[in-house]
Amino acid sequence: MINQYGLDIWGMQNFTIDGDFLKVNYKNKPSLLEIVKSIRDMGFSGPTILRFPHLINKQLELIFNEFKRASKEFNYKGKFNAVFPLKVNQFPNFVDEIVNISKEFNYGLEAGSKAELIIAMAKTQLGAPITVNGFKDKEMISLCFIAAKSGHNITVTIEGLNELETIIDVYKEFKEKFNDLITPNIGMRIRMHSSGVGVWAKSGGYTSKFGLTSTELLEACDMLYKIGLIDRFTMIHFHIGSQMEEIGPLKKALREAGNIYADLKKRGANSLSSINIGGGLAVEYSQVKKNENRNYSIKEFANDVIYLMQEIAKNKGVDEPDIYTESGRFIAANHAVLIAPVLELFSQEYHERSLRLKSSNPPLIEELYALYTSINRQNAREYLHDAIDHLDSLLTLFDLGYIDLEDRSNTEILVNLIIKKAILLLSQDNSDELRQLESKFQEKYLVNFSIFQSLPDFWGLGQEFPVMPISNLSKKATQAAAIWDITCDSDGEIAYNQNAPLKLHDIDVSKEEYFLAFFLTGAYQEVLGMKHNLFTHPTEAIIRFDENGDYYIDNILEAQSLIDILEDLDYDTKNIDNILKNRLKESKFISNEQKELLLDRLYLYLSENSYLKTIQSTKV
Repeated sequence: MINQYGLDIWGMQNFTIDGDFLKVNYKNKPSLLEIVKSIRDMGFSGPTILRFPHLINKQLELIFNEFKRASKEFNYKGKFNAVFPLKVNQFPNFVDEIVNISKEFNYGLEAGSKAELIIAMAKTQLGAPITVNGFKDKEMISLCFIAAKSGHNITVTIEGLNELETIIDVYKEFKEKFNDLITPNIGMRIRMHSSGVGVWAKSGGYTSKFGLTSTELLEACDMLYKIGLIDRFTMIHFHIGSQMEEIGPLKKALREAGNIYADLKKRGANSLSSINIGGGLAVEYSQVKKNENRNYSIKEFANDVIYLMQEIAKNKGVDEPDIYTESGRFIAANHAVLIAPVLELFSQEYHERSLRLKSSNPPLIEELYALYTSINRQNAREYLHDAIDHLDSLLTLFDLGYIDLEDRSNTEILVNLIIKKAILLLSQDNSDELRQLESKFQEKYLVNFSIFQSLPDFWGLGQEFPVMPISNLSKKATQAAAIWDITCDSDGEIAYNQNAPLKLHDIDVSKEEYFLAFFLTGAYQEVLGMKHNLFTHPTEAIIRFDENGDYYIDNILEAQSLIDILEDLDYDTKNIDNILKNRLKESKFISNEQKELLLDRLYLYLSENSYLKTIQSTKV
């Protein structure tokens, strides 16, 4: 087995390489290629998101079991609870799955907007927690009161004193209208001194966008005492940043929050019983050992949270708090895999059959051809240097008008063939020179997807995602690869990175389909994806397993059609339809019979999505 793609670093044993194929490491272990071909045989083409519900369940079991183990080990009296932050992935095929899977864990949902709150109210089972974060107006707070009246266990987290004032106003208004008023629980978000590290560190610290200062916390408690709602104050909350790569900042924040909790309890906040430690539990995205993103295990994470909360409670003489987490990335990232076909390798035009050698060629081209036909392991480095030197000389001769376009074409083809062969012959050397050459003469793989739509965090933040082919894995990949998407934008590229080199196979995609899989895309990427060039959310499918261990495909949702995309942008699609139809009908250049054929073709294309059709997919 050849593993060039760091599967043991980021894969969490969710996938396995078996011969040529990457397989799902579950039940009967189907290959991803088999699953993708089944979907394509149904008539779907372009990029596809595969959702694996069993991986959602695996992550839930992992975090709940680790906190259960740690609580038992330390004899911790508080309870562990968790909610999923909807901002991480609001797509119905995901939300419905996580709600159904998580019932045994009493797992809830977190909302940060009115629309998310409606999802949480509709989807969360009664008794499971709902937490509401972010900025709120009177309408949103009123929805929280309606949720409480509906039987939900809901906590409204105050981000500022003005929100508490609004809660008090809504409380008074509802109290006048409903004698048996049920009030939501109230939480307070702390503006922490502690902050995280990395891209999202600004979620913590004194300059954070959210939370109450110490002075505001005390004022908020006084306001609750005065109105008679102090018994509804049940939770304090903090969040020091998404994707916490180091455990140290979290431990510091836990001590800070634990002491705030204890002091508030001692000041008479008797109903305060919970600390919400927010999200941030990191996912390992790196494919290279030296570049690993996370310096702690889930076991260490659970141990530190439980131990530190217990230690502070004991020292301060207060009850051990219930623990809440809102780790969405950790739960969702693994479950989704984006698979997209390679459309073209851009150096494949540099093929021996494309040479246009003349009966008499410039001497340097004759020398290049001799180098190409006689290169071997012993002379590869020398011939490589000669070829690069000749390339510079011949391009200068072309600029000066001494050689023609055919000569230039032959030069480019021969030099690229020599470099490709030399890199293959010297692949065991792993020298700095070779790495630089790979970076300079990388292969460009045109892939049928949009980086802006499917990997927006790569474009916006430089977040890397594991990527690998799903076939040909028994063969060592030798092509230093850059990935180009199909958008009309030069930023739509995953460039070759010497520090995390991606090698792919030299495949003739006109004869054999070659798919790339992008992993850990289930968190944030779908909801942040943008319709750049009007490429929309890809086709998606849920992959389930029956009692015999066989997979089956469920809930396929095809990417939007061209006409639906335009309608989403508020174009008058009926008007567009009439204009296109009338222009064809009024055309003087085609017969009536041809008009009907072209109209049929036009409506067929309007009903299909924006992604490109390959030769193979066109045949389906």
